[in-house]
Amino acid sequence: MMISGRILALLCLSFPIAVRAEPRKPNVILIMADDLGWGDTGYNGNKVIRTPHLDEMAAQGLRMDRFYSASAVCSPTRASCLTGRNPYRTGVFSANVGILRPEEITLPEILRQHGYATGHFGKWHLGTLTAERKDANRGKPGNTRDFNPPRKHGYDACFVTESKVPTWDPMRVPAKFRKGESLKMGWEPLEPGRESVAYGTRYWDIDGEPVSDNLAGDDSRVIMDRVLPFIDRAKEAEKSFLAVVWFHAPHLPCVAGPEYQILYKDHPLETRNYAGCITALDEQVGRLRKHLAKLGIADDTMIWFCSDNGPEGKANGRNGSAGTFRGRKRDLLEGGIRVPGLLVWPAKIREARATSIPCVTSDYLPTVLDAAGIPYPDTRRHLDGVSLMPLIDGTMEKRGKPIGFLIADRFAVQDDDFKILGTSRGMSQLYQIAADPGENRDLSGDQPDAFATRVSLFRSWLTSVHDSFEGAEYGRESNERMKQAWPRPCERMAR
Repeated sequence: MMISGRILALLCLSFPIAVRAEPRKPNVILIMADDLGWGDTGYNGNKVIRTPHLDEMAAQGLRMDRFYSASAVCSPTRASCLTGRNPYRTGVFSANVGILRPEEITLPEILRQHGYATGHFGKWHLGTLTAERKDANRGKPGNTRDFNPPRKHGYDACFVTESKVPTWDPMRVPAKFRKGESLKMGWEPLEPGRESVAYGTRYWDIDGEPVSDNLAGDDSRVIMDRVLPFIDRAKEAEKSFLAVVWFHAPHLPCVAGPEYQILYKDHPLETRNYAGCITALDEQVGRLRKHLAKLGIADDTMIWFCSDNGPEGKANGRNGSAGTFRGRKRDLLEGGIRVPGLLVWPAKIREARATSIPCVTSDYLPTVLDAAGIPYPDTRRHLDGVSLMPLIDGTMEKRGKPIGFLIADRFAVQDDDFKILGTSRGMSQLYQIAADPGENRDLSGDQPDAFATRVSLFRSWLTSVHDSFEGAEYGRESNERMKQAWPRPCERMAR
């Protein structure tokens, strides 16, 4: 029987044809502390520092007990977070050395092309933010070589400093120091009437303008005051968002406000400031999570938390803790690169879990793209990270792919079981990390076959890193602008 067009139209109005809407892509928040040691959180066993909101994340989400920063210092790890690549591929070799090359493909660039709102808040440390005035470590008039703000890397909003700031009243420093205070370590919070001077850096917006309002008090709160409105705007525009939140705490100089000082009143100033600024950071993590819940978007939001490297300085009982691990910041021992690692994503992680599978900051990009169903746009470029979606789904039993580290003339590479550690003069140590996380027993002489296997693994990985040097994957334009020799650590080991 034939159905007239008029009848068919009426039927369609009465019984609408179901249209499958594209699943909403998850929101992504990448939170990073600065110089926070593995042992500086309550959930990792710290008995002094109060971190109730991070402890709650650990009790609700995925706790990654072998989570690594891609380097033992700040800037290189940050480059890995945004690119999915080992820092030596990206031209970021150490803190204040090199810049994140404009030719690198970054996570915010990819996500913005797929409709995300993208914002960066807090520390940048991947280049300078001005070429017109003196600012922080490298910003100065005429320095266009290192000028490399977030807007060149896919962000449409930012509130950033080039590098470190005091963790309380971030733009100010006492005009005169009292006993027990110092420019490097920190000072008592500035009380009314105490003379102060500019610290020497600024917060900058996406247009390259310095920000002058709402900069007093706790620095982590100052940062979060910009993050929450960004999230509000994204929700109002019905956009998924990427918010990269890189806190300055607890990088020196640490200063904690009066309400945090009182929590640790029985401790010396160094501990009061260090622990206090971590608790202040933790408070802002809780504030963020509460805000997401209020907006009704907590379930669909991935919140990652980590540190950029291990704790600063020598352990003295008053500063950061690497837990039971040997080494600290600048070391490739576990204490320098194993850091707190958490993920909360209620839509996918419904029960708390802990994993000892190795993960690294380079895994952020491939994991987020996998979660959002977005392919990486250039298969010619080498990614060092892997997607952790199988881990999130509960189906990953081993990492499979090794994690390599380079800093100065030192290297390390580890797989699921073993880690080799050495210098440019040759490989000297082999540890079975799962059984010996304290790296107390060198097995290089006892297990020659395992050692030889990891030597081969390292050489293969290092060769692939060298193949990326000097813009081999995307040309030499920024390399020529930088006029900077590209270091080749452990080069003879790659032969």
